[in-house]
Amino acid sequence: MKTNEMKSVNGGGASGADHPQLSIAPDVRLGKGVKLSKFINLYGCQIGDNTKIGAFVEIQKNATVGKNCKISSHTFICEGVDIEDGVFVGHSVTFINDIYPRAVTGDGALQTEADWVVEKTVVKKGASIGSGSTILANVVIGENAIIGAGSVVTKDVPANAIVAGNPAKLFRYITEEQRIA
Repeated sequence: MKTNEMKSVNGGGASGADHPQLSIAPDVRLGKGVKLSKFINLYGCQIGDNTKIGAFVEIQKNATVGKNCKISSHTFICEGVDIEDGVFVGHSVTFINDIYPRAVTGDGALQTEADWVVEKTVVKKGASIGSGSTILANVVIGENAIIGAGSVVTKDVPANAIVAGNPAKLFRYITEEQRIA
């Protein structure tokens, strides 16, 4: 397989032993026709049919990616993120699942999973997230919404909205003609 080729997986999970340049834990659920680039890290997650995962992507446990999605290279999808069907995620997109991140507890001990709460994020069907965007915790990105490249999404984005900036602000809504195109 050349460096830029994708590995096609027909469901049922895969392992690093099957694909030496992939790190896929045995608890990963892969749909039919999933395409995986080299150098990815998947564990405890679910990926829907015909989804394409780019190089250097990490998808953590309890994250879900729907059918027919495209997750571009260098993207981080953390625990608690639910991406519905037909979503485009650009290069180097980062999702955040902790609204008060800390390394240690009040008494100075290193935090464990018991010391914080996973905050949910949902990306609805057909949404597109531009490269370099950061999506904070507790956000819902509406159906067919478009997030401009480099945006920092701090609050919910309505369906069919186009937002961009830091923090992301509403520019306009997609018209019916643009949704069909």
